[in-house]
Amino acid sequence: MTRETDNRRPLAVFDIDNTLADTDHRQHFLERRPRDWAGFFGAAPADPPLARGVALAVESAADCEVVYLTGRPERCRADTVAWLTRHGLPEGRLWMRGNQDRRPARTTKLEVLGRLARSRDVRMLVDDDELVCQAARAAGFRVVLADWAADAPELKSAQEGEGRT
Repeated sequence: MTRETDNRRPLAVFDIDNTLADTDHRQHFLERRPRDWAGFFGAAPADPPLARGVALAVESAADCEVVYLTGRPERCRADTVAWLTRHGLPEGRLWMRGNQDRRPARTTKLEVLGRLARSRDVRMLVDDDELVCQAARAAGFRVVLADWAADAPELKSAQEGEGRT
């Protein structure tokens, strides 16, 4: 999702899983050993939207350029763009993890935030991962903790331990 942007507008940066998209229906793929990542990401197009996250993104688009920063791998781009469009989210650039990148989400996301902040004002980061939020706050970013999704302990463990989302 890209469009011509106005570089004067601040950025509102949104995570996707458990911030905009409810992943509860696909958590069972992560409860197995080994985890079924193909099944987990393959089921993502069926994620219901999280009303509070979607409303915040739409509201933010009035003052900010909305961009998306997800730990989903690049191979999920087409499904992710289609999901964002289908659920009426604002157009915006989509930053994704490299297919082989297994670093913790707090590392990969802070790297992208730092890059964005070199040329733009980042008004806020909205994310459900508490470790990402802590790292972003420590780096000086304004953070909104997306605490409106059901608790997903397997996903949180995978985000930090396996660098998968």
